[in-house]
Amino acid sequence: MNKIIITINRECGSRGGRIAHLLGENLGLKVYDRLMLDSIAEKFDMTVEHIERVKAQKTNWWSDFCRFYQQFGAVSYSPGNKSEVTPIKIYNAEARLLQELAEKDSCIIIGRAGFHIFRENPNALHLLIIADHEARIKNIAQRQNLSYEDAAAVVDKVDRERDTFVKNVTGTSRYDARNYNFTLNVTGLQPEKVAMFLAEQIRHKMEFNK
Repeated sequence: MNKIIITINRECGSRGGRIAHLLGENLGLKVYDRLMLDSIAEKFDMTVEHIERVKAQKTNWWSDFCRFYQQFGAVSYSPGNKSEVTPIKIYNAEARLLQELAEKDSCIIIGRAGFHIFRENPNALHLLIIADHEARIKNIAQRQNLSYEDAAAVVDKVDRERDTFVKNVTGTSRYDARNYNFTLNVTGLQPEKVAMFLAEQIRHKMEFNK
């Protein structure tokens, strides 16, 4: 049986991360999320927070891409100079790590522009999980014990950062439905039920019976 790769892009507060982990339990798959940044952080001698700030920087992604390959090469990096770290360098480091992980076993990848990294892989399935803005704010307020206003600021900030990162490294919008096999608005739905539904569809579409 071929290995499968499921990439999940999600809006802040949509509970897409929770759904991804439940889906992993349903399908018996490993789930890779923000924790994988620990490995990247170690490579670049940076904190995870610093990496996330770099990824949110606005830049001309194509020029940055060309400079990176011309000047530093696909795998070279000098850990001592944090000023050289750019969203494209981090993206390429994450992409290589994810490709190595996906070669070992079937898995679910949350975020990291996974839909773009594995866009040409015939055994990859790409999902986008969204929810209404109001519902997302309420979810964040409850989860992080924030006021409505503070939760709204968190949602808007994370949205902007994720939009910027995806545009920088892929040249496309993370909301472009053509990047995905499924786009789901999960407002009002229970994560457990959504995960069960997705597991059934994935087993059928990918002929996956692990």
